[in-house]
Amino acid sequence: MGKLTVRALCAVLVVVLAGTVFVQVGMVWALATDPEDGSLPLTPLRVITILGMVSVQVALVCVWRLVTMVRRGTVFSHAAFRYVDGVIGAIVAAALVWFAVTALNAPGQRDDPGVTIIMGGVGVAILGVALIVLVLRMLLAQAVARDVEAAQMQAELDEVI
Repeated sequence: MGKLTVRALCAVLVVVLAGTVFVQVGMVWALATDPEDGSLPLTPLRVITILGMVSVQVALVCVWRLVTMVRRGTVFSHAAFRYVDGVIGAIVAAALVWFAVTALNAPGQRDDPGVTIIMGGVGVAILGVALIVLVLRMLLAQAVARDVEAAQMQAELDEVI
């Protein structure tokens, strides 16, 4: 991976992380100072937003660690699985948070249930992203196994020579 690509990705990760922290601070501030008027369940939505931002932050930190491993050339190791599993868990948590938002929003959509169906579809799509990352994890596992096998063959070849 090129240095420019790594730096660009790290810059994006920092901006998104700062944005999630800003949103969390705003939600905590709103929880403390802005009372509910009863039209929407604001407190649960604010808490869900905070939790959703935590799931994004976990994924960002895991991706940061994976990028660091790529830069160092150590990504094809068993240590990388911990971070890939962290990304998968964060995506699943984000989907669960989204389903909670959908459930909170559903009673207000009785006249137009299509919105709830679309929101449910978005939740399923988020779970689909988790499945894609799971497939990529399986590819990483194959690459790690091949890397170990190649190292063993190189060691045997070095003994012969």
